[in-house]
Amino acid sequence: MRIALIGAGAFGEKHLDGLKNIHGVEIASVISRRADQAAEVAAKYGAPHSGTELSEALALPDVDAVILCTPTQMHAEQAIACMNAGKHVQVEIPLSDSWEAAEAVVAKQKETGLVCMVGHTRRFNPSHQYVHNKIEAGEFNVQQMDVQTYFFRRKNMNAKGQPRSWTDHLLWHHAAHTIDLFAYQSGKIVSANVLQGPKHPELGIAMDMSIQLKAETGAICTLSLSFNNNGPLGTFFRYIGDSETYIARYDDLVNGREEAIDLTGVTVSNNGIELQDREFVAAIQEGREPNSSVGKVLDCYRVIGELAASLEAQDGWS
Repeated sequence: MRIALIGAGAFGEKHLDGLKNIHGVEIASVISRRADQAAEVAAKYGAPHSGTELSEALALPDVDAVILCTPTQMHAEQAIACMNAGKHVQVEIPLSDSWEAAEAVVAKQKETGLVCMVGHTRRFNPSHQYVHNKIEAGEFNVQQMDVQTYFFRRKNMNAKGQPRSWTDHLLWHHAAHTIDLFAYQSGKIVSANVLQGPKHPELGIAMDMSIQLKAETGAICTLSLSFNNNGPLGTFFRYIGDSETYIARYDDLVNGREEAIDLTGVTVSNNGIELQDREFVAAIQEGREPNSSVGKVLDCYRVIGELAASLEAQDGWS
């Protein structure tokens, strides 16, 4: 299978590192905003083609699928363009920055029948898979999730500390991980509330946010997000259940007493991004709907759209 990577930034390289471990996958093209960056990454990972426009990769006859690691604002439009070109597509989280755009992507997937998957990595991390397996086996039920998503990002920088050409967003990007995971582990979300702190004078986005969720099962979730946190970075999930407490830190898991849980054998890899890419490739090869397909994650964007509308209304009150 020949895959084109669009967006050769920090996260794009994480996908390329994961794809190296998947048998039968080749990188056909690397596209990035800067030609020199695209060429450098293409050479590093053995891709025969590089360029600066998505259309260049879509015109290549031997490209089977595309992975989009581009700015959030481009995701929906580019995903639709890939499917219009007959290519399977995995679009990095978030699927879109509006509910209407998310619906448009799902409509195009239904029209074409192609695999269209969204990078909701938490569904694939071994730590969260372990908890999900417990839930599926009837051995654990979520009562409450307490989640902290913290960064120190007062300047427009990416995960490598390099300047970004676009502005990240706590609600449409980072909250999407937890909102989808909570629904995946607990059931459809039936109630949601949000508050945000002051907006950054230059970036124009809220730097702190608090979200409450309730699932149809009665489970609740409290999510705190910040770009102001000058301390440990990342997302930390506490699952409080009816039989145990689990704390997940990306691919690692401990119980409520901070005792490590052995995840050996839960998955074929301990790398959530690689597992995400393995699912994408397998779904294409097997002609099936993948975990985190646009259809399966769509409801997450309904909730985010409702929260965004709530924030707009709150701004009107101020």
